[in-house]
Amino acid sequence: MITALEIPAPPTGVFGRVGWTLRDGWTLTRRELSQLRRQPAQIAVALLFPGLMVLLFGYVFGSAISVPGGNYREYLIPGMFAMTSLIGVMTSAALISKDIGEGVMDRFRSMPTARSAVPLGRVVADLLTSALGVAVMAGFGLLVGWHVRNGVGPALAAFGLILLLRFAATWVGVLIGLSVKPETADSLVPLIFPITMLSNSFVPTTGMPDWLRTVTEWNPVSSLVAACRQLFGNTGPVAADPSFPMAHPIAMTVAWSILLVVIFMPLAVWRYRAVGR
Repeated sequence: MITALEIPAPPTGVFGRVGWTLRDGWTLTRRELSQLRRQPAQIAVALLFPGLMVLLFGYVFGSAISVPGGNYREYLIPGMFAMTSLIGVMTSAALISKDIGEGVMDRFRSMPTARSAVPLGRVVADLLTSALGVAVMAGFGLLVGWHVRNGVGPALAAFGLILLLRFAATWVGVLIGLSVKPETADSLVPLIFPITMLSNSFVPTTGMPDWLRTVTEWNPVSSLVAACRQLFGNTGPVAADPSFPMAHPIAMTVAWSILLVVIFMPLAVWRYRAVGR
């Protein structure tokens, strides 16, 4: 006699459900990482691309541009950390959209899995791979003349801010991936460039028109870059009357990260539950 499989009921209580989500999220994180392990070429590109960007911009721009009161390569590398880290956000959009197109999400939905665990697994896997990318970038940065001048503790805090904003911004990528078709997600990748370029990553904001300077300095990327320069000890031009984000870049980076998570994490989970209904 064939009997129906008994599906365990979801845990009750706040702590039970949080633990359930974290366990399932880690399982799905390992699934994402195992997918990468089977594609070594993709891993190599993901790790080498940031490093090659550092070499390219460091030698091309570093030999042609100077900044008052500092070394341009030291000024540039924190901006490269922020820019290349956030460019990778669209990778999550493309991967999760591909899973939807191949029916993987339908299989997950048919299993007794915490609903928020699926997007969480994608975000955590992205965070782990981006940490490796940042480490590679740091190595290449040292090759082109970048230095950490404020000691290990502040440097680790700077790397922590980079990963924090990456974690927060990846929820935006996940929401996009859950909302568009795979081919559309791939075509949206170039749109991240204006956001990262419209910042203080490459040039000081002091010479910009007032309206553009305001837009640029309130860009979360600019807050992250300014915070990293401060923590790494990489000096550059300082405005006589800095705007609030530039006067408090560390606090603003944390605030932007919290805001992105608070807004886009619930939206991504809601969208995952709504897909396929």
